[in-house]
Amino acid sequence: MISKESIDKVYEAIRVEEVIQDYVQLKKSGANFKGLSPFTEERTPSFMVSPVKQIWKDFSSGKGGNAIAFLMEIEHYTYPEAIRHLANKYGIEIEETAQTDEQKIATDQMESLYLVSEFAKNYFEESLWNSENGKAIGLSYFKERGFKEHTIKKFQLGYCSNQWDAMTKVALKKGYELEYLEQSGLSIVKDQDGQKKSFDRFKGRVMFPIHSNSGRVLGFGGRTLESDKKIAKYVNSPESLIYNKSKVLYGIYFAKSAIAKNDNCIIVEGYTDVIQMHQRGIENVVASSGTALTEQQIRIIQRLTSNITVLFDSDAAGIRAAIRGIDLILAQGMNVKVCIVPEGEDPDSFAKNNSKEDILAYLEEQQKDFISFKSELLLDEVKNDPIKKSNTVRAVLESIAVIPDSIKKELYIKQTAAQFELNEATLFSSLAQIEK
Repeated sequence: MISKESIDKVYEAIRVEEVIQDYVQLKKSGANFKGLSPFTEERTPSFMVSPVKQIWKDFSSGKGGNAIAFLMEIEHYTYPEAIRHLANKYGIEIEETAQTDEQKIATDQMESLYLVSEFAKNYFEESLWNSENGKAIGLSYFKERGFKEHTIKKFQLGYCSNQWDAMTKVALKKGYELEYLEQSGLSIVKDQDGQKKSFDRFKGRVMFPIHSNSGRVLGFGGRTLESDKKIAKYVNSPESLIYNKSKVLYGIYFAKSAIAKNDNCIIVEGYTDVIQMHQRGIENVVASSGTALTEQQIRIIQRLTSNITVLFDSDAAGIRAAIRGIDLILAQGMNVKVCIVPEGEDPDSFAKNNSKEDILAYLEEQQKDFISFKSELLLDEVKNDPIKKSNTVRAVLESIAVIPDSIKKELYIKQTAAQFELNEATLFSSLAQIEK
């Protein structure tokens, strides 16, 4: 934990106008400063900063507070993250309160993993832009996908050479310990004839760094460019002290401000879906990396918005598999809409082939609330079979049952009764049985 003395030093050093000027163009207005709100699309400045009181007030959104509250609002930092950000800005050394030996070891291990992950990210970027193979193979691949240079740099994409241990050798030479290279999953270590042999997990792959909410590198996804079907298309970092797949959303660091501003989070499946949507100017997009959303991931989104749009490709089997995980989102009180991209497309190609305006218009026109979507999807399969229809109704009711808001439940029951041409009282009775 950060010591009270360090927190006091941060509070003494910070100037609210200096912190906010990193995000908002401020102009002097009497004793105060004024600027356009970073939280709304206003045209007349109503964002006020008081250097005397060391507070800010955004009259367009009703938000306000001190410099730390501003960072927590705009960057969606936790309180400790905001304190550390400001300590770094003002050159204040953070002191930690007394820890047990076990806590010290865990903290040191985590920091070592962060450092080696940051090194690897820089190494992969350097290889992509400056090595002969990186430019010829990795950079060519990204550009063929339609990614522009500024997008490649924004997401810190890279390339790991096809040599067995090139990255590991450089890391060891620079003083990084093999223990942490192995723990992070960057290097794979095996015993051969009593000797430890190490090689690069991601050799010959283009690299996608996975960031925390605050922008630290936690792990990587690596895509092979080989056509050999025996080689896994994607390889991901294993779980570690700093990387837990179920607690991370790909792209959240780059999307969090846009999610809060748009009051909506668009969920896609893969890395390139996220990147292509961001490049098109739609930045409130993250990926669950091919898995159903977990409770921890939903909580990350919930800090920013209560609205989620799940964007599927047109693969029917994939949609049926994916909708099973959406009940978990409903159970958290979130509002869920679903949209399917046109036939033969995925979010990556859809974003690549259409303008921002056309994509947003399509989403607005085609998205449906999840209960309606699930009902229509399953109804298409039952035809006039009463047994299948009964099972379908029950599947829809099971989704309605997890919704915590009783008014929403009642409205969905009425909607479902109309869709399936059933009596509302019958559905309420069935719902009560499910909820027992």
